[in-house]
Amino acid sequence: MEDREAGGIGFISGQWPLDPEKPTLIFIHGAALINIFWESQVKSLAEIANTIAIDLPGHGTSRNPGKESIADYAQSVMDFIGLINAPGPVIPCGLSMGGAITQQLLIDNGDFFPAGIMMNTGARLKVMPAIFEAVEKDYGAFVKMLCDTAISKKSNAEKLRVKIEEFTKCRPDVALGDFRACDNFNVVEKLGLIEVPVLVLAANHDNITPFKYGTFLERNIKNARLVTIEDAGHLSPIEKPDKVSEAIDDFLRKALP
Repeated sequence: MEDREAGGIGFISGQWPLDPEKPTLIFIHGAALINIFWESQVKSLAEIANTIAIDLPGHGTSRNPGKESIADYAQSVMDFIGLINAPGPVIPCGLSMGGAITQQLLIDNGDFFPAGIMMNTGARLKVMPAIFEAVEKDYGAFVKMLCDTAISKKSNAEKLRVKIEEFTKCRPDVALGDFRACDNFNVVEKLGLIEVPVLVLAANHDNITPFKYGTFLERNIKNARLVTIEDAGHLSPIEKPDKVSEAIDDFLRKALP
């Protein structure tokens, strides 16, 4: 796995240079997170795809300012894909806010992306007032809130706490912009514009974007397929990394024969 940068955007890649014979998976993290959240998937899926996890603007090693709208973040992902000349087909895969960005990408650029993956996300992402309050007043309290609420009670909290603290190293003002972007996001009436195959991954113990959000996406996106990640919460890619990677692998083999 390599750490790289292009146009002010930091990213990790399963291999470099990219293989022109493989599709490219672009992993997009959630609000207030950074690219190493996807480390397990970047490594485990590198045999079947060019795997790249980006730091969105303002996050991690990316130099550009953070955004306050999902549309602006989506455009930054499109610009990045062009900068690295990502071999096609290109498939976006996003969690939570990253899933909102994925929806926006598929709505605005349906002719470019042949498929998409959305995880623990929804067509609307209203943010709990407690999250805004914690981010504004005490960012450490926000990180503790994630440790307490964003994983399943069946996950190893002490083991995951270290990881959560590592990938939530985000400036409070950037995190606040992320949550404002989520709070204003609403594509409920536009889901019908997504016509490509979509994998919806939903965790059955997700307290932040409940499982019903995933079922709504499945019912309202024409070619969507819902896969449940059992005994996992909002951060299922680190709680059940093998299950998440297996679901993505299976989807890619069927969607991109």
